[in-house]
Amino acid sequence: MGSYEYGKKDVCEWIRQTFPEDSTILDVGACDGKWRRMLPEYTMDAVEIFAPYARTLQGYRNIFVTDIVTLKYDWYDLIIFGDVIEHMTIERAQKALKYAAKRCKDLIIAVPWEYKQGVVDGNVWQAHIQDDLTPELFAERFPGYEVLCDPGNGYCYYHKAT
Repeated sequence: MGSYEYGKKDVCEWIRQTFPEDSTILDVGACDGKWRRMLPEYTMDAVEIFAPYARTLQGYRNIFVTDIVTLKYDWYDLIIFGDVIEHMTIERAQKALKYAAKRCKDLIIAVPWEYKQGVVDGNVWQAHIQDDLTPELFAERFPGYEVLCDPGNGYCYYHKAT
């Protein structure tokens, strides 16, 4: 199971225009390592809660097999929550984003709208808990973010509001 392709090339181009190659990136919910493959020039760490996925990851400086809500870290230039918050309760997602926002220059959140999904390949973490997300609910639950890229298809990328 990997993240969606919608808009990823545009977001990668924005990252390259915004962050120099010596920047550090934390890929939250790395899954199959798509962000690592798309941005090979950056120093990147991964967080993956599901150990079988983590064992397949390559090219990361560090791979943390843990829950992002409990992971303690100091600073990354960019943190990417790619297809993550819909898998968390509102409260846990808010906690993880609040912690992360203070520890990075910018933070990208990729999220699908109103997308129901259950357990996938035995991975209970794949179930969508916030399967009701819409642009309006996102703004209400996660204030302080603005649209970075809206490729359509019921999917959107946000980053810290400037």
